Amino acid sequence: MVFGFGFVSCGGGSGGSSGATASGSGAASGAGAGSGGSGTGGTGTGSTGTGGSGTGGSGTGGSGTGMGSTGTGSGTGTGTTSATAYATDVLMHHNDLARTGQMLAETTLTPANVNSASFGKVAFLAADGKVDGQPLFVTSLTIGGASHDVVYVVTEHDSVYAYDANTFAQLWKVSLIGNGETPSDDRGCQDITPEIGITSTPAIDRNRGTTGVLYAVAMTKDANGGYHHRLHALDLASGAEMLGGPMEIAATYPGNGAGSVNGVITFNPALHAVRAALTLVGGNIYMGWTAHCMSGAYTGWAMAYSADTLKQAGVLDIAPNGSQGSIWMAGSGMASDGTSLYVVDGNGTFGTTLNAQGFPVDGDFGNSLMKLSLSTLQVTDYFAMSNVVAEANADNDFGSGGVMLLPDQTTAGGVVKHLAVAAGKDNIIYVVDRDSMGKFSPTANNIWQELIGSLAGGIWGSPAYYNGVVYYGGLNDNLKALPVTGAYLATTAASKSATVFAYPGATPAVSANGTSNGIVWAAENGTVGALHAYNAGNLAVELYNSNQAGTRDQWGAGNKFITPMIARGKVYVGATNGVAVFGLL
Repeated sequence: MVFGFGFVSCGGGSGGSSGATASGSGAASGAGAGSGGSGTGGTGTGSTGTGGSGTGGSGTGGSGTGMGSTGTGSGTGTGTTSATAYATDVLMHHNDLARTGQMLAETTLTPANVNSASFGKVAFLAADGKVDGQPLFVTSLTIGGASHDVVYVVTEHDSVYAYDANTFAQLWKVSLIGNGETPSDDRGCQDITPEIGITSTPAIDRNRGTTGVLYAVAMTKDANGGYHHRLHALDLASGAEMLGGPMEIAATYPGNGAGSVNGVITFNPALHAVRAALTLVGGNIYMGWTAHCMSGAYTGWAMAYSADTLKQAGVLDIAPNGSQGSIWMAGSGMASDGTSLYVVDGNGTFGTTLNAQGFPVDGDFGNSLMKLSLSTLQVTDYFAMSNVVAEANADNDFGSGGVMLLPDQTTAGGVVKHLAVAAGKDNIIYVVDRDSMGKFSPTANNIWQELIGSLAGGIWGSPAYYNGVVYYGGLNDNLKALPVTGAYLATTAASKSATVFAYPGATPAVSANGTSNGIVWAAENGTVGALHAYNAGNLAVELYNSNQAGTRDQWGAGNKFITPMIARGKVYVGATNGVAVFGLL
């Protein structure tokens, strides 16, 4: 059995059931739920799954009835289809909507066999560009009449690959470059170089279309020098465009901020890129926008697009009467509890003049952690530190790291708390109460907990969570384990790795078989990249690293902001020209 916690994701479409068939107009299981199709049949309710690591997390909690608007009849629409989802699926960045990084259905890899004698690099999945998006994994997908475990890889050359996870054969490859176009140039910015194509981690919905859909955003440049961003929906089995895609990304928003004309800001595709992982919840795809080198007359944007029609469902400009406010998060995705989105943005204008409800009167939320309503993307709550303006001005931005939702925590007094954890460049871990996030005060941070001194360096990534412990890997810092007790994080690490991770630090991931055999994985950047594995109960115990066997397990230079992905006995690490695959030798 898989143990954990789950969030109900109403209409999300990719919640996993543990080997059960997710059918009906809104199949809910573990942490995900199907979304209604557009067929003409009856309205039936979704079936209840039993755990799995679908779009909202792995665990037995969070089951419920789907919220699709129509049934599963035989209409000609593009709605959901019956599909089997598995606990071993990895359908989004960091495994679940809480962004915990947990793979709790790993039955092969254990602390006993993950060592250089029996574990190492078993393959390299070559690709035509940098792999900045986390690889994704689909279990037992029928392609060409045969069942395959499939690894999906996206590149900055605007290509999407499907590889067989067992034979490592390439099943298909498609290019998302339009006619007469190329991947975008890096526009002189070294953050994403030498080209910009597919930068963010896609999201997969196994219950949409015929065999499931992979959503990705690709950037291109046309022959006239114009830049484009398009949302693609690809059939999992063939890579064919689905749902009328691709959809050109365009938006406007009222405001007098950077780049505005006559009180309207128009989204400028030349200035923006999607680095944050895509989020699929509530029947929509959510994307957050940043800028190249944080330069030009730009503002941060959040957008929602229908997962069924690819039409735009909502838009938010983060700083409509100011500037900047990038949603970067080092590639991490927006988190969700199924009813709201949580996103932290970096730099940018924050309006310190508040209305009676404590919100900036000018609508500028730069350098803050925001709670957004689904679809409409309205800010319903937020937290900004007391020195938010100074930190933004100093490029000491909050949004260099991602946000993670903790499972429900109970205080010593028996009060259940719903918490979120985030950290940025200032070396401080901020823990907020999602029911009352603290807003802004110039004199104090009115939040649940603030950990000063727990990290030696800033965060360019996300934490992971497993078995009551939060794991953080800061800049020039050890990987650290911070247990959670009585709804409070320990201020001093219970254990830490011997390795100190240079820029950008590490975004850890966890494999385990329920509550046993926990392993924390972390990728190290550098001239020679490295994969590390630690005992989750004691990070001082390094089980393996890819330099221990000389050159046998090395794959070349590291690739920054990379999160290891674990599925069915293998670990996948994005590289500068493909994906390194590790497993039992």
